[in-house]
Amino acid sequence: MKRPIIMAALVGAGVAATAGSVAAYKMLTKDDYAEVVSVTPLTEQVRTPRQVCNDVAVTRQQPVKDPNRVAGTVIGAIAGGVIGNELGGHGSNTGAKIAGAAVGGIAGNKIQQNMQQNATYTSTEQRCKTVFDVSEQPAGYRVVYRLGDTTGHVQLDHDPGPRIPVRDGQLVIADAQTVPMQTDSARGS
Repeated sequence: MKRPIIMAALVGAGVAATAGSVAAYKMLTKDDYAEVVSVTPLTEQVRTPRQVCNDVAVTRQQPVKDPNRVAGTVIGAIAGGVIGNELGGHGSNTGAKIAGAAVGGIAGNKIQQNMQQNATYTSTEQRCKTVFDVSEQPAGYRVVYRLGDTTGHVQLDHDPGPRIPVRDGQLVIADAQTVPMQTDSARGS
Protein backbone atom coordinates (compact mmCIF):
# COMPACT_ATOMS: atom_id res chain seq x y z
CA MET A 1 0.00 0.00 0.00
CA LYS A 2 2.86 2.32 0.57
CA ARG A 3 4.01 1.96 -2.93
CA PRO A 4 0.90 3.40 -4.65
CA ILE A 5 0.92 6.32 -2.23
CA ILE A 6 4.56 7.04 -3.00
CA MET A 7 3.88 6.71 -6.73
CA ALA A 8 0.89 9.00 -6.49
CA ALA A 9 2.97 11.51 -4.52
CA LEU A 10 5.77 11.38 -7.11
CA VAL A 11 3.34 11.76 -10.01
CA GLY A 12 1.61 14.64 -8.19
CA ALA A 13 4.97 16.32 -7.53
CA GLY A 14 5.95 15.88 -11.17
CA VAL A 15 2.68 17.35 -12.36
CA ALA A 16 3.01 20.27 -9.92
CA ALA A 17 6.61 20.93 -10.97
CA THR A 18 5.67 20.81 -14.63
CA ALA A 19 2.68 23.11 -14.10
CA GLY A 20 4.84 25.46 -12.04
CA SER A 21 7.51 25.50 -14.74
CA VAL A 22 4.96 26.21 -17.44
CA ALA A 23 3.40 28.99 -15.35
CA ALA A 24 6.83 30.48 -14.56
CA TYR A 25 7.78 30.31 -18.22
CA LYS A 26 4.54 32.00 -19.23
CA MET A 27 5.04 34.62 -16.56
CA LEU A 28 8.59 35.34 -17.70
CA THR A 29 7.68 35.42 -21.38
CA LYS A 30 4.24 37.00 -20.96
CA ASP A 31 5.27 40.53 -21.96
CA ASP A 32 7.96 39.90 -24.54
CA TYR A 33 6.34 42.59 -26.65
CA ALA A 34 4.35 45.76 -26.14
CA GLU A 35 1.46 46.13 -28.56
CA VAL A 36 1.60 49.33 -30.63
CA VAL A 37 -1.81 51.01 -30.41
CA SER A 38 -1.12 53.98 -32.70
CA VAL A 39 1.72 55.71 -34.54
CA THR A 40 1.40 59.40 -35.40
CA PRO A 41 4.02 61.00 -37.67
CA LEU A 42 5.30 64.29 -36.24
CA THR A 43 6.49 67.21 -38.35
CA GLU A 44 8.04 70.55 -37.64
CA GLN A 45 8.08 73.75 -39.65
CA VAL A 46 11.47 74.83 -40.88
CA ARG A 47 12.04 78.40 -42.06
CA THR A 48 14.88 78.66 -44.57
CA PRO A 49 16.03 82.20 -45.43
CA ARG A 50 17.01 83.22 -48.94
CA GLN A 51 17.74 86.48 -50.77
CA VAL A 52 15.39 87.73 -53.49
CA CYS A 53 16.82 90.50 -55.66
CA ASN A 54 15.06 92.62 -58.27
CA ASP A 55 16.16 95.42 -60.56
CA VAL A 56 14.21 98.59 -59.76
CA ALA A 57 14.02 101.80 -61.79
CA VAL A 58 14.95 104.72 -59.51
CA THR A 59 14.31 108.37 -60.50
CA ARG A 60 16.62 111.01 -59.04
CA GLN A 61 17.08 114.73 -59.47
CA GLN A 62 19.94 115.82 -61.71
CA PRO A 63 22.78 117.49 -59.84
CA VAL A 64 22.41 121.29 -59.99
CA LYS A 65 25.28 122.90 -61.88
CA ASP A 66 24.18 126.51 -61.26
CA PRO A 67 22.69 126.63 -57.73
CA ASN A 68 22.31 130.48 -57.82
CA ARG A 69 20.58 130.33 -61.22
CA VAL A 70 22.87 133.02 -62.68
CA ALA A 71 22.37 131.88 -66.28
CA GLY A 72 18.57 132.11 -66.05
CA THR A 73 18.75 135.51 -64.35
CA VAL A 74 21.15 136.94 -66.96
CA ILE A 75 19.27 135.54 -69.96
CA GLY A 76 15.94 136.72 -68.48
CA ALA A 77 17.37 140.21 -67.79
CA ILE A 78 18.66 140.53 -71.36
CA ALA A 79 15.35 139.34 -72.81
CA GLY A 80 13.42 141.64 -70.44
CA GLY A 81 15.64 144.60 -71.37
CA VAL A 82 15.02 143.98 -75.07
CA ILE A 83 11.25 143.77 -74.49
CA GLY A 84 11.40 146.88 -72.27
CA ASN A 85 13.24 148.73 -75.04
CA GLU A 86 10.56 147.73 -77.55
CA LEU A 87 7.74 148.77 -75.25
CA GLY A 88 9.54 151.94 -74.21
CA GLY A 89 9.79 153.26 -77.74
CA HIS A 90 13.34 152.44 -78.84
CA GLY A 91 14.82 155.44 -77.44
CA SER A 92 15.89 157.12 -74.39
CA ASN A 93 13.27 155.52 -72.12
CA THR A 94 15.76 153.96 -69.76
CA GLY A 95 13.11 153.20 -67.13
CA ALA A 96 11.33 150.77 -69.44
CA LYS A 97 14.63 149.03 -70.20
CA ILE A 98 15.51 148.73 -66.49
CA ALA A 99 12.02 147.56 -65.53
CA GLY A 100 12.03 145.02 -68.37
CA ALA A 101 15.50 143.78 -67.35
CA ALA A 102 14.40 143.43 -63.70
CA VAL A 103 11.19 141.60 -64.54
CA GLY A 104 13.02 139.45 -67.10
CA GLY A 105 15.79 138.61 -64.60
CA ILE A 106 13.24 137.49 -61.99
CA ALA A 107 11.30 135.48 -64.57
CA GLY A 108 14.49 133.87 -65.92
CA ASN A 109 15.57 132.92 -62.39
CA LYS A 110 12.18 131.24 -61.69
CA ILE A 111 12.18 129.48 -65.06
CA GLN A 112 15.65 128.05 -64.38
CA GLN A 113 14.56 127.01 -60.86
CA ASN A 114 11.59 125.05 -62.31
CA MET A 115 13.81 123.48 -64.95
CA GLN A 116 16.33 122.39 -62.29
CA GLN A 117 13.61 120.89 -60.10
CA ASN A 118 12.15 118.93 -63.00
CA ALA A 119 15.50 117.74 -64.35
CA THR A 120 15.64 114.06 -63.37
CA TYR A 121 17.33 110.93 -64.53
CA THR A 122 16.39 107.27 -64.11
CA SER A 123 18.81 104.50 -63.24
CA THR A 124 18.41 100.84 -62.42
CA GLU A 125 19.41 99.57 -59.00
CA GLN A 126 19.31 96.11 -57.52
CA ARG A 127 17.23 95.86 -54.36
CA CYS A 128 17.40 92.72 -52.24
CA LYS A 129 15.33 91.44 -49.36
CA THR A 130 15.31 88.30 -47.27
CA VAL A 131 12.32 85.98 -47.58
CA PHE A 132 11.68 82.72 -45.77
CA ASP A 133 10.63 79.46 -47.37
CA VAL A 134 8.57 77.39 -44.93
CA SER A 135 8.61 73.62 -45.24
CA GLU A 136 7.50 70.66 -43.16
CA GLN A 137 10.14 68.13 -42.14
CA PRO A 138 9.74 64.85 -40.27
CA ALA A 139 10.38 65.16 -36.53
CA GLY A 140 9.78 61.56 -35.46
CA TYR A 141 6.78 59.48 -34.45
CA ARG A 142 4.52 59.59 -31.43
CA VAL A 143 3.89 55.96 -30.48
CA VAL A 144 1.14 54.87 -28.11
CA TYR A 145 1.68 51.32 -26.82
CA ARG A 146 0.05 48.88 -24.43
CA LEU A 147 2.15 46.73 -22.12
CA GLY A 148 -0.11 44.41 -20.17
CA ASP A 149 -2.79 46.61 -18.66
CA THR A 150 -0.71 49.80 -18.91
CA THR A 151 -0.86 52.26 -21.81
CA GLY A 152 2.08 54.57 -22.43
CA HIS A 153 3.60 56.72 -25.13
CA VAL A 154 7.06 57.46 -26.40
CA GLN A 155 8.54 59.54 -29.22
CA LEU A 156 10.77 57.65 -31.63
CA ASP A 157 12.80 58.56 -34.67
CA HIS A 158 11.27 55.65 -36.63
CA ASP A 159 7.98 53.76 -36.96
CA PRO A 160 8.38 50.68 -34.73
CA GLY A 161 5.80 48.55 -36.53
CA PRO A 162 3.02 46.57 -34.78
CA ARG A 163 4.95 45.75 -31.59
CA ILE A 164 7.94 46.83 -29.53
CA PRO A 165 10.23 44.29 -27.81
CA VAL A 166 10.28 44.34 -23.99
CA ARG A 167 13.07 43.16 -21.68
CA ASP A 168 12.76 43.25 -17.91
CA GLY A 169 9.59 45.33 -18.19
CA GLN A 170 11.31 48.03 -20.29
CA LEU A 171 10.89 48.82 -23.99
CA VAL A 172 13.82 47.72 -26.12
CA ILE A 173 14.24 50.22 -28.89
CA ALA A 174 17.08 49.12 -31.14
CA ASP A 175 19.13 51.79 -32.87
CA ALA A 176 16.69 54.54 -31.93
CA GLN A 177 16.75 57.54 -29.69
CA THR A 178 13.79 58.08 -27.49
CA VAL A 179 12.82 61.65 -26.81
CA PRO A 180 11.06 62.35 -23.52
CA MET A 181 7.51 63.47 -24.19
CA GLN A 182 5.31 65.63 -22.06
CA THR A 183 2.22 63.99 -20.71
CA ASP A 184 -1.09 65.30 -21.97
CA SER A 185 -1.74 67.04 -18.64
CA ALA A 186 1.67 68.80 -18.72
CA ARG A 187 0.90 70.11 -22.18
CA GLY A 188 -2.35 71.67 -21.04
CA SER A 189 -4.45 69.47 -23.32
